[in-house]
Amino acid sequence: MGPVPVCVLLSAALCVLSVVRSVSAEDEDEDYTWPQWRMPLLREKRTVRLTNPAFSAPAQAERHGTCGIECQQGLPDPSVSELERLLSYETVYENGTRTLTTIALQGLNEAEAWPRNAPGRTRQKREVYGVDTRFTIADKQYSTKYPFSTSVKVSTGCSGVLVSPKHVLTAAHCVHDGRDYLSGTQKLRVGVLKLRSRRRGKGRGRGGKGRKKKGQEEDTDNDNDNDIEGDRGEAEEGKGGKGGRRKGRKGRNRSRRSADSGPPSFRWTTVKQTHVPKGWFKGESQNVSSDYDYAILELKRSQKTRFMDLGIIPSVKKLPAGRIHFSGFDDDRPDQLVYRFCSVSEESNDLLYQYCDAKPGSSGSGIYIRLKEAGKKRWKRKIIGVFSGHQWVDVNGVQQDYNVAVRITPLKFAQICHWVHGDSGICKAT
Repeated sequence: MGPVPVCVLLSAALCVLSVVRSVSAEDEDEDYTWPQWRMPLLREKRTVRLTNPAFSAPAQAERHGTCGIECQQGLPDPSVSELERLLSYETVYENGTRTLTTIALQGLNEAEAWPRNAPGRTRQKREVYGVDTRFTIADKQYSTKYPFSTSVKVSTGCSGVLVSPKHVLTAAHCVHDGRDYLSGTQKLRVGVLKLRSRRRGKGRGRGGKGRKKKGQEEDTDNDNDNDIEGDRGEAEEGKGGKGGRRKGRKGRNRSRRSADSGPPSFRWTTVKQTHVPKGWFKGESQNVSSDYDYAILELKRSQKTRFMDLGIIPSVKKLPAGRIHFSGFDDDRPDQLVYRFCSVSEESNDLLYQYCDAKPGSSGSGIYIRLKEAGKKRWKRKIIGVFSGHQWVDVNGVQQDYNVAVRITPLKFAQICHWVHGDSGICKAT
């Protein structure tokens, strides 16, 4: 065989390099794409009426004795019957009555591919870690715009996130202490930040134009920024930084003609019914009650504010950025929406341990990340957990403090889907 021309060798090398780049791009794209999951089915077996709760529990401060990563790794895998017991739930209604619904799980073997995470190291930190990195979303044009507009205030002193026009996801301890419902739960309400209108009869009512509001609700997640950390820019704009002034005075003046010069106010809606998993109740679970620190509030009136979908991610730490985001109403900044983002330090099957700066009042906030939709190039934010708050965690017999969030797993996703839609079958894939 004679010598091979240099041009042929160069062409082959370029071809190989092109293939390598193509594969690398595909792998990187998969890292940034929402994974597809087969969901288990959750069916109702029986609903019985219980005695009315006393509504006598005080609001909780800090919780102690949470089973940490090392502790949970020593626990046996729950059986199907035990999972069905823990995922059965109570519903309390606005008239003070309550019921217990038992459930059955189907397709669990096909859906269960939840990874086991390795034990993490311990740390000794507080609710705010060193320099306070929280952003106050002071500009009303941003506090009432997606994604910040999905955050709501719960009348018991917590936060929550809209997951449908009529449903709010929050922490279970915001309505129940494990033994009884909180004293403020009987008249539970949810507040949504709204801009006040000067011309209430024109353009903002049901019969008015309302084009701006409609446009905000139909906003897409395909922001101008093309990376997973795009929320940082939104936070700067929300603070009233330069990014929020580039639109020019003319555009800003137009947008404020129908809005009050004061800050947004809460528009309160009564909660029609509240769902809490039995796994949260004392005596129902062994050392894992914190894994079930979530609840769904069904509102009496639908909201026109855009909501955020739920998502499932097997590992946050393995994401290219490894960051989570959430907004809530921290107690030390009354009636101010507070946003933060941070890296996840450790994760177990059901909990996320992180360094996010937070104060009481932010409990119940929706933890979200932003990834690409499968088969599409646009970004989409989804809620992957609920911020539970500051907890003292049992780590090898020693109490360590963490800020903890409850993860959305396939089973929890199916349960929440059942609460919201009445049928978990429509949520077989995400």
